[in-house]
Amino acid sequence: MPIRVRPGPVARACGGTLLLLTPVAALALAAARGRLRTVAVEGESMLPALRPGDWLVVRAGGPVAAGDVVVARHPGRPELLVVKRAVRRERGGWWLESDNQRAAGRRDSWDFGAVPDDLVVGRVVARYWPPSRATGRRAVTRGALGWQAAVVSGRPAQRSEQ
Repeated sequence: MPIRVRPGPVARACGGTLLLLTPVAALALAAARGRLRTVAVEGESMLPALRPGDWLVVRAGGPVAAGDVVVARHPGRPELLVVKRAVRRERGGWWLESDNQRAAGRRDSWDFGAVPDDLVVGRVVARYWPPSRATGRRAVTRGALGWQAAVVSGRPAQRSEQ
């Protein structure tokens, strides 16, 4: 199913023609520009939206809005990536929360405060594994239910703490 993309440099070079790309082509283009990375979910702090074993596509950089699901470096352990919902802007950065506040071992802004902008890696744009749960950004990153889960960079998936 094709998706529409805003006319960018490529479309302008083609005379302003609106390009239609398949989702795979759009992801490949973004990956080639170094803006995408993959992460594997570990832990249950983002249930029910994310489950252990889900693989996510994360767009590095770019704007974050309240309600987005983001990947950030844990402020006290920068080697650990965490998936959280961006709740609101604070003076010190983004207030990030787990969707499942009762998950054993969950860690979020209630524990370490607002996360500085430079520790926010990017926002989740899709879940691509397992195929039966593959989704687009709207189903994954916005809504009343959210997620928190610890993740590690893909290639290959490694276990991490919540």
